[in-house]
Amino acid sequence: MNYNQNKRLNQLDENILIIGVDVSKKFHVARAQDFRGVEFKKGIKFDNSRQGFAEFEEWKNSLQSENSKTKVIVGMEPTGPYWLPFARWLQTEGYWTVTVNPAHVKKCKELDDNNQAKTDYRDARVIAQLIKDARFSEPNLLAGVYEELRNAKNIRKVMVNDLKRIKNQMANWLDRYFPEYKRGYTNWEAESFLYVLEKYKLPSRIAELDAITVYSEKNFLEE
Repeated sequence: MNYNQNKRLNQLDENILIIGVDVSKKFHVARAQDFRGVEFKKGIKFDNSRQGFAEFEEWKNSLQSENSKTKVIVGMEPTGPYWLPFARWLQTEGYWTVTVNPAHVKKCKELDDNNQAKTDYRDARVIAQLIKDARFSEPNLLAGVYEELRNAKNIRKVMVNDLKRIKNQMANWLDRYFPEYKRGYTNWEAESFLYVLEKYKLPSRIAELDAITVYSEKNFLEE
C-alpha cells in the first residue's frame, strides 16, 4: 500500500457517506454505504439529466440526514463519454468526485462470486467498496480551451488510425486483384494511378484499353 492510498484511507472516516455510481447512456444507478462497508437503504436509479441529478441530490441529502454524515464522496468508472456530464455537475456542486479503474471493478466481481453478469446495482456496490478501500483517483476534468485541445487531439488520433486502416485495406485490395500495378508504379498513392482507379475501377476494364486512351489528356480533363 503506497503513501497516497494511506492518505486517502485517513480521509474516509465515520463521518463520510460513500456513494458508488454505475453510469450508462440514459440513466445511472447509485448505492451508498459507510466507511466500514455497511450499506444504507436501497440504491437509486436516476436519469442522466439535470432532473435526474436533482433526484440524486435529494436521495443523498436524505441519507446524510438520516445517518448523520457530514462528508460525501461519489465515485464511478470513467468509461465512455456518459460519465462526464454527471461528473462535471458533481464538481460544480462541490462534491468530492473520484473514479475507479474498470479493471478493478471486474476483478472485485470475480473475487465475490466469479459471476461476470453485468448488473447496474451490483456494479454500483462494487464501486462503493473500491472507494472504501481507497482504490480510486481524482479525475482531471479540463474546461474551456484546454478541453477543446484534448478533444482535438483525440479526434486527430481517431482520424489517423482510420486513415491507416483505409490504406491497409486499399493495399490489400490491390494485392488481391491488381498486383500488376507495381510494374508501373512504386506507390499506389500516385496521383495518376488514383485517377486511373477512379475512372476505370477494375483491372479488367483497364486491360481492354491501350495506354494512350487511358492517359489521354482528354480523359484527365474530364471529371
